[in-house]
Amino acid sequence: MTSHEVVEICAGAGGQALGLEKAGFEHALAVELDENAVNTLKENRPSWKVAMGDVANPATWNPSDYQGISLLAGGVPCPPFTIAGKQLGATDERDLFAWAVKLVQTVQPEALLLENVRGLSMPRFSGYRQHVLDTLASFGYIAEWKLLQASDFGVPQLRPRFVLVALKEDHAPYFSWPELQGPALTVGETLQDLMASNGWELAQQWATRADKIAPTIVGGSKKHGGADLGPTRAKRAWAEMGVDALGVADNAPIKGQKFPVGPKLTCEMVARIQGWSDEYPWVFTGRKTTRYRQIGNAFPPPVAAAVGRSIMRALRHEGSPSERISADHDAIYLALRGSDDFVSTARLLRAGGKQIDPSELERRISLLKRDFDIETIESPSGTQYKLTGFKAFVGQESHVRHHLFEKNKSRIS
Repeated sequence: MTSHEVVEICAGAGGQALGLEKAGFEHALAVELDENAVNTLKENRPSWKVAMGDVANPATWNPSDYQGISLLAGGVPCPPFTIAGKQLGATDERDLFAWAVKLVQTVQPEALLLENVRGLSMPRFSGYRQHVLDTLASFGYIAEWKLLQASDFGVPQLRPRFVLVALKEDHAPYFSWPELQGPALTVGETLQDLMASNGWELAQQWATRADKIAPTIVGGSKKHGGADLGPTRAKRAWAEMGVDALGVADNAPIKGQKFPVGPKLTCEMVARIQGWSDEYPWVFTGRKTTRYRQIGNAFPPPVAAAVGRSIMRALRHEGSPSERISADHDAIYLALRGSDDFVSTARLLRAGGKQIDPSELERRISLLKRDFDIETIESPSGTQYKLTGFKAFVGQESHVRHHLFEKNKSRIS
């Protein structure tokens, strides 16, 4: 059987890595910035080559050494796109999505897999997404986006992830998104045995109350305090299930223990909710808060395995081929991108169709300006626009990203 190797960037503590391994991929390299996550990777897979450092720094690894790899994969930083953040996108020093896409030109993998938060699927980033598709098409890849819910793949939490898969044109017809695997177990069903492990006699009663899918686990970052289970709304949802979300416990509750709200979860319990299990065994190293962050920031292994299997089938040309195309996202961006000259307001309104009026066009242009350089001039017929550049870091030595990264490195995770 032909070996299919993967290079994984921003590998974290190994959620995606374990899933891709289950799908049949062998790791040629995993690259990760956080020392705690690197230690976890090495603890679980001592034979893997793991490079620690800024993935965009040539001193960390040499992408050209892995040219022609089967799969380039990664979970690049989420803060540039998260709904709870400022959604700075291309101007956030942590944004590596565009860089990872440009990396395809050097590595020339047979397939690309990148995952990120749901915020990247929002209208705010329609132009950004279109630029990604255009870039990959220029390299000879057909790419698709898909919003996947972890709970559709047996993981007992919602955890929506926006996934990009791109394949070379000869493989793309054989790709299809993985079929849903039915409803996941509830939090109570998933954790009852762990809650009862120290003799807590109310574990079954607690499990009956915790009869829902969990809110999305939030790992947080080094910028913020200790481990807890998410923002205020998530904490309320946890409380309804009898879970105290204001922190993480060292151990499961003991016999006779009572709680105002309910017990806190342990790191082992959080890992179970993220999809680690007997089928997906993994050990996390470090102190409690660092272990929690590793777990909470991960791509659930069962979801990664499902997507990985779909990519593997495409690489092996299994099944019946069908036509696949990269869908367009932003008509205004497309009209600007398609012209080397200034584009009139009237032309952009026509491109946008019936749903675009002058005020909506102005709003859309303002959104595009957050990620792209757009020049404007006034003419007798009105304002005209010209797309002149993309603000994102794609490897430029002079990009402000390098300065900001070094300045904030201690807080980036």
